[in-house]
Amino acid sequence: MLSIIIPAHNEAERIEACLRSVLSSSGPKQAQVIVVANGCEDDTVPLAQMYQGVANDRGWQLDVLDMPAIGKPGALNQGDHIAHFPMRAYLDADVVVDPPLFAQICAALDTEEPRYASGHLRLATAQSWATRAYARIYQQVPFITEGVPGAGLFVVNTSGRHNWVLFPKIIADDTFVRLSFPPEQRIAVPAGYEWPLVEGVRSLIKVRRRQNAGVAEVADKYPYLVENDDKHTLSLWEKMRMGLRDPLGMLVYGGVSAIVKLTPQKDGSWGRGR
Repeated sequence: MLSIIIPAHNEAERIEACLRSVLSSSGPKQAQVIVVANGCEDDTVPLAQMYQGVANDRGWQLDVLDMPAIGKPGALNQGDHIAHFPMRAYLDADVVVDPPLFAQICAALDTEEPRYASGHLRLATAQSWATRAYARIYQQVPFITEGVPGAGLFVVNTSGRHNWVLFPKIIADDTFVRLSFPPEQRIAVPAGYEWPLVEGVRSLIKVRRRQNAGVAEVADKYPYLVENDDKHTLSLWEKMRMGLRDPLGMLVYGGVSAIVKLTPQKDGSWGRGR
């Protein structure tokens, strides 16, 4: 039994694909899907409500909350507030999951010990040349290739959800939760999901800046969590080898990284840069 919480901010273009994939899952037998529309000014809410009948037909429940602009942490907390089941999945509204993913995760989390799980992250095919180039390098970095990154989707079991009370008002909710579990309590299942990058250099800079600020904020406010970070940084040799194989990709990736370091995040507003 699983509650799947989907915070959504102006996701009319993507919420249907997300819900179709979730409601096509091979399991579990019982689930509650909660779309928390956070300050939406588009058709996210009515589009999500269209799938309530589909959910009912398979014995699931779909709740759609139309909330004011309460921020992503507020949306996650609101979803938790009405969640029926103690096992919780937190899913971005632009993610498309493979049919067996939730069934595999529920099986992996069927233990009384605290556990965190996610699937194999695949980067969605980008439209812009810059994002395609960036993605070729990004998909090789340790954050993606090692461990259980949980970007866009992470799931915790009943005892794992006790690792924190409320989502704090921070940028990187996914980093906060992932680092609330030591590496040996994080599980990667074989099935995967598709996670999109933003399009274009300007948007990549905006989102990368926000990601870096989020990681730094967690380290500053919750320094005790940093000891659970097991990802390694690319060595100079690894960067050179990637650059030799893909000069354009490394130029875009390295350029975005350099600009972000020179122009740090100024606020913690919720935005994806689309």
